[in-house]
Amino acid sequence: MKSPSQPRPRLIVTADDFGLHEAVNEAVERGYRDGVLRAASLMVAAPAVADAVARAKQNPGLAVGLHLVLADGRAMLPPVRIPDLVDGHGTFDSNMVRNGFRFFFLPHVRRQLADEIRAQFEAFASTGLRLDHVNAHKHFHLHPTILSLMLSIGREYGLHAIRLPSEPGMGPWLGPWLALMRWRLDRAGVAYNDHVFGLRHSGGMDEAVMLEILEQLPDGLSEVYLHPASHGQLTESMAHYRHTDELAALLSPRVRQTIADRCRLCDGFSDPAAPGSL
Repeated sequence: MKSPSQPRPRLIVTADDFGLHEAVNEAVERGYRDGVLRAASLMVAAPAVADAVARAKQNPGLAVGLHLVLADGRAMLPPVRIPDLVDGHGTFDSNMVRNGFRFFFLPHVRRQLADEIRAQFEAFASTGLRLDHVNAHKHFHLHPTILSLMLSIGREYGLHAIRLPSEPGMGPWLGPWLALMRWRLDRAGVAYNDHVFGLRHSGGMDEAVMLEILEQLPDGLSEVYLHPASHGQLTESMAHYRHTDELAALLSPRVRQTIADRCRLCDGFSDPAAPGSL
């Protein structure tokens, strides 16, 4: 345990996929009111977004950001506006490698991508919630084209913080992409976390994993993100996720006590203790 005279690591605990399902929204509210959750990332085109926004407004201390969806989810714009991005039902596919090449090399696809990103920022703005942060579903904002559009469009909507998906111990192949991302965020004056946790254990961030992460939490600002829900399987792509175990971790007295002993819990990226916060 660090002595009181030493600076303690800072921690943001975030729930992704806010708005996907009422079971997610209920878990976010419980995690905030009764647990260690302090932030949530909102899917603005998801089925339960209205319920999520209502719950967020009932809990004004919850820091809410935009969870930009450009794969494996619904688009904001109708298919006729973005025919090269979605199917006839307005759903993105999950082939991120193929789409990544298309975003980079095809100008007409890139224009549709820009329109959709703007539409999602606009939809978030229309909720009346303060924009705490932005990240992308499946961390698609590692793609340089998506990051460029996120930064240029987001600036008009008050973007000031983005999740950097840099988890200690991840493969070296991510290094150049993360270095480029850090450089671009610094150049844009956008705040970001030093470390993230949730990539390696996505869908399995139970109490034991949380405690292991917290015991080894490095100095600096870390973000731990989870996918909690109050019950069951939500989507086919998350069939193996243990949503209720992740909610239990957020509510765990052992997790709460370990955070109190080891680090300072921040209220999202807008917390005054977060570097670069506005």
